Amino acid sequence: MKVKLFDEECERDLENSVNEFLLKDVDVIDIKYQVAVGINGEEQIYCFSAMIIYH
Repeated sequence: MKVKLFDEECERDLENSVNEFLLKDVDVIDIKYQVAVGINGEEQIYCFSAMIIYH
């Protein structure tokens, strides 16, 4: 069993990264998705991440 982690600043980039990985011949067990939001002054910072567990 292996794990692949993805971390992007926007959801479209995460989607593209995950879809590109899924084009490989892997047996996906599970995909976990998470969004984190931080505030730096008046700016909101988003972190979109995914973890793919596969064989």
